[in-house]
Amino acid sequence: MQRRLTRTLALTAGGALAASLAAASPVAADSPTVPDFAREVLPEGDGWGSAGAGTTGGAAADEDDVHVVSTRQELEEAVAGDEPKIVVVQGTVDGNTDEEGNPLSCEDYAVDGYSLQEYLATYDPEVWGWEREPAGPLEEARAASQDAQSDNTVVRVGSNTTLVGAPGATITGTALRIRDVNNVIVRGLTIENAFDCFPQWDPTDGDSGAWNSDFDAVEVSGSTNVWLDHNEFSDGDLTDKEFYFGRPYEVHDGLVDIVRQADLVTMSWNRVHSHDKVMLIGNSDSRETDRGHLRVTLHHNEWQNLGQRTPRVRFGQVDVYNNHYVETGHDLYYDYSYSWGVGKESKLVAEHNHFTVSGDFDPAEVVQPWGGEQITEEHNLVNRKRVDLLGAYLEASGDELDDDAGWTPTLRRTVHPAQAVPGVVGAQAGPDWLHSDD
Repeated sequence: MQRRLTRTLALTAGGALAASLAAASPVAADSPTVPDFAREVLPEGDGWGSAGAGTTGGAAADEDDVHVVSTRQELEEAVAGDEPKIVVVQGTVDGNTDEEGNPLSCEDYAVDGYSLQEYLATYDPEVWGWEREPAGPLEEARAASQDAQSDNTVVRVGSNTTLVGAPGATITGTALRIRDVNNVIVRGLTIENAFDCFPQWDPTDGDSGAWNSDFDAVEVSGSTNVWLDHNEFSDGDLTDKEFYFGRPYEVHDGLVDIVRQADLVTMSWNRVHSHDKVMLIGNSDSRETDRGHLRVTLHHNEWQNLGQRTPRVRFGQVDVYNNHYVETGHDLYYDYSYSWGVGKESKLVAEHNHFTVSGDFDPAEVVQPWGGEQITEEHNLVNRKRVDLLGAYLEASGDELDDDAGWTPTLRRTVHPAQAVPGVVGAQAGPDWLHSDD
């Protein structure tokens, strides 16, 4: 079993915990509602998130700053502010609910006469054309409707926060934004289906146009020292299978995007599945202020039945090791495109990972350049056999990529041989393992 984290501050026995900011009723400190790991911090040397000031989240929170929440409003209030705090999610928190907890539909957010049917009729490329983005009252109504949904479903997490789940806890239909803050931990949660009711059609996006949505399940933007650990991320039971104008009607954006000078992030022991565009590290070639930032470690995660971007990197020094990639020819979800996107000035190191694949999987598709020039790719296995994944891409494409990312990761605690990764990650990734000792 993975070594239990040692830098832990114990909950004080007999203390009173606030059940929520809205209604603070005492809860025994040893209540099973508050997980044993709620005050654990990221150990020294565990990826980029342990660098700098380290990542301790709300470990120093007073007893009065430990909150148990079960509604969207309670969650939003509990994670706000920069004081040290621990927030425990119990049950299912649905972002698409009103203040009384009643469910909200896409029609409830629509304003100014917006309807999808009218939008499709107005901006059909056969009517609107392919040379300009939608404009006018109906596009303005779509944007206003999207803003109305955002006001209700986006939850902004403050600095010095530990957000954890009780056993079985789920956050659905909610976009968590860790934006311009520091020192945040998110652990032991199922986070799913951050869907956008009002995607925008852009006929100028690529050769065939594209639908673009606005909400990431988790966005780490401009923030430093973040640890995402033992969570499960997915689209839930809603997949992007509708097509309009010949393109997928994408109601999901990223699952976990790390952007806009975010830095010092560790993502470990998560299950990530059933999504297309999974993770951007750096969101624009033109954002040169990202240089020197976007240092991210991804280790011991399970990436299953995903389309692309696991991750796609710009600028950052990104360490990807001991991850298990599982592709099973999944007709129910998304066609596989690639895993490691080598973007502008990226310095991606991918080592000791394991791919378990079936069907027509082509190793030459794992690496995909997007304006980048270098990657270190070593000691990776496909179905338990050593495969030169970079070499396979270069042979198939005739392109050139430097096989040295120009740096050597040092912030690694335990590196398993690639052949052990399916067993180790399969047994220990995701929320259930973290809760197994509670």
